[in-house]
Amino acid sequence: MCKSIFITGTPCTGKTTVSEVLASRLNCKLVKINDLAIENDFVLGIDEDKGYKVIDIPALNEKVSEIIDGSDEMTVFEGHLAHLCDGADKIIVLRVRPEILQSRLEARNYSEAKIRENLEAEAMGVCTAEAYEIYGENISEIDVSDLAVDEIVDEISCVISDEKTYSVGEVDFMDWLILNS
Repeated sequence: MCKSIFITGTPCTGKTTVSEVLASRLNCKLVKINDLAIENDFVLGIDEDKGYKVIDIPALNEKVSEIIDGSDEMTVFEGHLAHLCDGADKIIVLRVRPEILQSRLEARNYSEAKIRENLEAEAMGVCTAEAYEIYGENISEIDVSDLAVDEIVDEISCVISDEKTYSVGEVDFMDWLILNS
């Protein structure tokens, strides 16, 4: 049985919305990794250059493991740091074409530097690469650019039940990086 599902990806790929719908549909617990880090004082400081919270990943990882080990119910863990934690039965990396992602980041009033950094990270598949280092082929990378929330949840449900697989490397946005460097 799949007990722990990690939903990860670059900011603004739809992780939170999709995870909320998924957890509701599966009638399971939802843990938002960013909230977990803040509530447990795992914020070590702020990166002055980038404005990001610096998170104590080993402490976060330990807390995620405690949650997984302390529960028999299925749990969805959501957040752009989820893939850096151990214990996932399934890891889903949500990917979005950079031109779509850019408009979402702009709508959230991200700085130009932060937008550029996130677009480059998405184009290079940073979350996928980091997840692959920990989990190998046990991750699914889904291009959700043209999918509605319910369609994304359907696809993730199929991955959870082993009806579908999405191999690493099928999503490729490197052409955006080449055209926009």
